[in-house]
Amino acid sequence: MIKNVSVIGAGTMGNGIAHVFAQSGYKVVLIDIAAEPLNKALQTIEKNLDRQLAKGIITALQKQETLQQITLETDLQKGVAEAHLVVEAATENEAIKLELFKKIDAAAPQGCILATNTSSISVTKIASVTNRPAQVIGLHFMNPVPVMKLVEVINGYATSAEVTALIVALSKELGKVPALANDYPGFIANRILMPMINEAVYSLYEGVAGVEAIDTIMKLGMAHPMGPLQLADFIGLDVCLSILNVLYKGFGNPKYAPCPLLVNMVTSGRLGVKTGEGFYTYSAGSKELVVSEKFR
Repeated sequence: MIKNVSVIGAGTMGNGIAHVFAQSGYKVVLIDIAAEPLNKALQTIEKNLDRQLAKGIITALQKQETLQQITLETDLQKGVAEAHLVVEAATENEAIKLELFKKIDAAAPQGCILATNTSSISVTKIASVTNRPAQVIGLHFMNPVPVMKLVEVINGYATSAEVTALIVALSKELGKVPALANDYPGFIANRILMPMINEAVYSLYEGVAGVEAIDTIMKLGMAHPMGPLQLADFIGLDVCLSILNVLYKGFGNPKYAPCPLLVNMVTSGRLGVKTGEGFYTYSAGSKELVVSEKFR
């Protein structure tokens, strides 16, 4: 039975995953390399709990109980020592994840399940560096984690049926809707989403339409809550580029080749919301969508 969960990585995804597990009554150890990102993550969790409190989703007592379930830790070995499940939510970088999983495998208890929140990197490859490939699975949450219902559950080539069934049941206990996928580049979510975003960037690059027109057509014509260029900014243009490169390398198909405009934007450091500029510019406290001067 899973009671103790260790979450590795205190960034946007990691703090959201910790929030959801803690709110569902699991004991959570949130792990990162330094105290600063951990303290910042805890502040973010508290802020998001306050939003839920203001909307009447939770009570003040439930907020306090959720926060009490979370422990912060900078030592990975200590952080996973009593875990029944480890969820890795580190940077979407293959080399970093492979090195990390070697360390997690060496430190975690024998029966512990190891899950990765990767959005595109092979679960089978990650599992291959461990001594427990049958206990390694993909658990791809959507951002923002406390709000989004979907979780993509990805079977590695060696993932056991028992582990899959347990993780599917666990996802439901968290109030999520699990969708099963097998381990091929991009899985399902990003195999479909990223080519659409890339095509939107190509449409801008080739002068077919402007930023606002592209996003408006997809929002009003296709009932998307957010246009593909705004969504790319929200995800992070560097993340989009990384996933497209995984698809391109994994399938060897030119249809997945990243648009040169996307490559240039990432190279120049315009990564979307997190840097304040992508296809749109972003100001603190403002919800108004303002197209970047580069595309006006």
